[in-house]
Amino acid sequence: MGLNSIFQFFVPKDKKFFPLFESATANVVLMSEKLIQALKTSDLELRKELILEIDKLEHVGDHASHQIFIELGKNFITPFDREDIHALASAIDDVADYIHGSANRILMYKITNISEPILKLAELTLDAAIELEKAVRELKDLKNIRTMTDAFIRINSIENQADYVFDKAVADLFDNEKDALEVIKIKEVLSALETATDKAEDAANVLESIVIKYV
Repeated sequence: MGLNSIFQFFVPKDKKFFPLFESATANVVLMSEKLIQALKTSDLELRKELILEIDKLEHVGDHASHQIFIELGKNFITPFDREDIHALASAIDDVADYIHGSANRILMYKITNISEPILKLAELTLDAAIELEKAVRELKDLKNIRTMTDAFIRINSIENQADYVFDKAVADLFDNEKDALEVIKIKEVLSALETATDKAEDAANVLESIVIKYV
């Protein structure tokens, strides 16, 4: 009997935490998709509507995180270390928060011309969210470790790409944008998106630690 099979006997057949984690990561993917739609449209009214949808989805993510924390308080036996469950829920929620934050800044700061780096960082955030969702879906039984480890590697690579895009975009911004207020506004959006990929990597690191502990 392999380690993965042995593992099945010791992990409780959880019907609460895993669906909540899957719901939270699916919500992050949807938020990322809505953000890209908002950035790509030239219809400012439609962009506003999409950003308001992101706002509603952020509340959905908050609810999922809150439910995870409630279950954590109610259940003596958990499928993984309590610290890992808390850290994973917090990291996924952080990804959602920074996607939401970047969208809100675009709306509040009245940024109408979306730069290529902003769109690229949003696309990288979506890529990271998709990989995170893949890994979380394998968490309930840990049968497809290769799928999870491949996702971790890709998330790390995406985060590195995001760092490069962010650094270059900020350097170009300082070189070419003469309006100081515009520099601050655009940098805030870039920073929020880059941080979203950081938080996705944090979530991947928690998942990787679970794999190392239990497989």
